Amino acid sequence: MGRALAQLDGVILGKSTQVRLAMACVLARGHLLIEDQPGVGKTTLAQALARTLGLGFRRVQFTSDLLPADLLGVSIWDAASGSFRFQPGPVFSQVLLADEINRATPRTQSALLEAMEERQVSEGGVSRALPDPFFVIATQNPGAFVGTSPLPEAQLDRFLLTVTLGYPDVQAERALLETGGRSQSVRELPAVLDPATLLAAQAEVDRVYAAGPLLDYLQLLARATREHPALGAGLSPRALLALLAVTRAWAYLEGRDAALPEDVQAVFPSLAGHRLPLRGAPGTGGIGAIVAGLLRDTPLP
Repeated sequence: MGRALAQLDGVILGKSTQVRLAMACVLARGHLLIEDQPGVGKTTLAQALARTLGLGFRRVQFTSDLLPADLLGVSIWDAASGSFRFQPGPVFSQVLLADEINRATPRTQSALLEAMEERQVSEGGVSRALPDPFFVIATQNPGAFVGTSPLPEAQLDRFLLTVTLGYPDVQAERALLETGGRSQSVRELPAVLDPATLLAAQAEVDRVYAAGPLLDYLQLLARATREHPALGAGLSPRALLALLAVTRAWAYLEGRDAALPEDVQAVFPSLAGHRLPLRGAPGTGGIGAIVAGLLRDTPLP
């Protein structure tokens, strides 16, 4: 994985943490939500990740008139055979970029939700399996942008991690200016891995050891979210299982065969932030400050 991470770092300048979170999300068989304004590299990250992993890539621009059939596919009458023929939609790809997902209607979002959760598409009474591996990267513009609406909690929960790229630092931005943003074209990136190697790595992640005290730590964190007075709800059991999976993936990227508390701390903000609704108006620092406080105040094993 070291070569893959190094190649991605050469394209997504100054965002090493976000790159590793994206890779951990893939290894944990999850889906990634990127929240940020246009022009900070969201699409570039998705394309570079697919090229580096040797996976097929499709991009769908979500708009208010996008229909589920535009995403999933549709059955077309074939006069030659006298029967309907299924024409797969762009969701039948190994990496799907759902760009500006919060501009689509709830109906289209729900269609994507089934594909993400069940890894299959149901059309005409027939269920069709999606490719394996299958990974969705969705981008979401800030809610203040025209034509956007927040994703419902049920759909947010289907995303394993949420990251924000933000503006580049001074050095990375200068490198972009000096190269015109063409330091290494995404289309020219070689495949460092292939689907079979990625599937084998995912199986290795499943075998990363999580000791009893580490599981105690996960439960303490979950209990702290459920008892926090500023939160309307805490982490669910499904979210706790997701935290364990991505913790194992982060430990694997660090070259270890056992997960440690620092692995939990590295991924917890990206896993918990979009799953913890605030009870009232956000205070100073918002959900980020609450998550940081949970990590600070929860005793280590």
